[in-house]
Amino acid sequence: MTDGLPAAVLWDMDGTLVDTEPYWTAEEHALVEAHGGVWTDEHARQLVGNDLMVSADYIRLHSPVDLTPVEIVHELLAGVVARVKEHVPWRPGARELLESLVAHGVPCALVTMSWESLATAVVSNLPDGSFAAVITGDVVLHGKPHPEPYLHAARLLGVELAACIAIEDSPPGVASAVAAGVPTIAVPHHVTVPETIGAVQILTLAGLTPAGLLQLFD
Repeated sequence: MTDGLPAAVLWDMDGTLVDTEPYWTAEEHALVEAHGGVWTDEHARQLVGNDLMVSADYIRLHSPVDLTPVEIVHELLAGVVARVKEHVPWRPGARELLESLVAHGVPCALVTMSWESLATAVVSNLPDGSFAAVITGDVVLHGKPHPEPYLHAARLLGVELAACIAIEDSPPGVASAVAAGVPTIAVPHHVTVPETIGAVQILTLAGLTPAGLLQLFD
């Protein structure tokens, strides 16, 4: 950390950079109901922030859907990607903070459990170079809450994890970043995030500046 700025900022995507959780929930409802089942919002909340294969196993366990986990993930992804291509639902202040970090020379990585197709659909709506690295759920062996996604991001950027800041919105995401040793900002949205040592909680990214990130940990 130099000049009051983090060495890098590691961003979650769904629910943090973009409010795609309603898209996921709608696709889950459609998939389960197409197979004669009933999906609830409580079921949907259980999946927020999960590795997609974990979510697929949950769907198989709690519904009549008999597709393979990979087939379930591809079905959901196709629907969410189509929705994102129609409208990207940026979270308040997220795009502005990202642009300001890039302008200040702070490298950013996207660390998401969504797969490459959805990450690409989102990132293609940002200026080139917004993210110096993109880590997706289909390129890691262990998804969140395991620390691997954040460890991988730090390796790609060549930075010390303790000198970075992670921004997350879900319990699995916060657990992943904290386990990797990254000071973490939690911005809960669709689900409650437990108070966690190593993480601070704020209500919104709106109005937050690059210099203000480290001040949250004072």
